[in-house]
Amino acid sequence: MATLPNVPVPDSQLVGRMAAGEDAALGDLYDRYGKMVYALALAIVREPADAEEVVVDAFGQAWRRAGSFDATRGSVGAWLATIARSRALDTVRARGRRVRAHERAALLSDEGLAAPITLAGDDPARGVERTEARRLVTQALAALPAPQRTALELAYFEGLSQREIAERLAEPLGTVKTRIRTGMEKLRGLLGPLLEGAV
Repeated sequence: MATLPNVPVPDSQLVGRMAAGEDAALGDLYDRYGKMVYALALAIVREPADAEEVVVDAFGQAWRRAGSFDATRGSVGAWLATIARSRALDTVRARGRRVRAHERAALLSDEGLAAPITLAGDDPARGVERTEARRLVTQALAALPAPQRTALELAYFEGLSQREIAERLAEPLGTVKTRIRTGMEKLRGLLGPLLEGAV
């Protein structure tokens, strides 16, 4: 008897299994999308440690909200990217608040004089990793048609909502939504091989 080829489980089925509490399904989804989510997070937060935290938070949220996933509203990849973007922007905002608080605290020393702010040194290995991930994302974005690339850059790097993007570009909201959805699908297809080649 001939053996059947090993057909991958569709993404939506993995999410359904996650909703039913199957840990292995979360692992399979991470194997498929972990690198893409990390690259996207790193492009936004700029720090590997923060990007790693975003990945953990994003997949944790996906696990908790798996039951609410609606395949009619977009792909699993786009759903994960949306979660990761939201977590990454939260991280950037929180980091900005921390930095501003440190700056205010450092303005005056015990003597009432300006005190320098000490910045932690950056691990050279992390710098290389960050630069490479940024290069891969930039390369993938450059391969997209200009309208899709612009919409994604405004959404993911400037943190604009789809409505704000439509207003900025003077385009219909439906057009912007389609460009972002289509662009994310193409970006996923482009980043997959690039990230595999970077391992």
